Amino acid sequence: MDQRHSTDVADHAKGKYTLIRDTESCQLGMYDKPLPCFGCGIGWFCLLLGFVFPCMWYYATILYFGNYYRKDPRERAGLAASAIAALICSVVLLIIVAVLIF
Repeated sequence: MDQRHSTDVADHAKGKYTLIRDTESCQLGMYDKPLPCFGCGIGWFCLLLGFVFPCMWYYATILYFGNYYRKDPRERAGLAASAIAALICSVVLLIIVAVLIF
């Protein structure tokens, strides 16, 4: 089998193909690296950990409003979910305090 690569039109007509890029030396893109926190991202990790430690939702909310997701847009959904969880937690705590006081 011929290992050389040709760009000749006649070779293409015979069924020989040209190697466009080398698969061994592929460059990694910006978003090819895995996310931190076991690959799920800081936002989703804080959301899951927030069910045990609710302060993690508030930490992720600070990151969300601090535009942390501009470093990696894949973090935006998890941080937004944690911000919503922090909002729900705050409303529930406010209702509980209101019922206990009144």
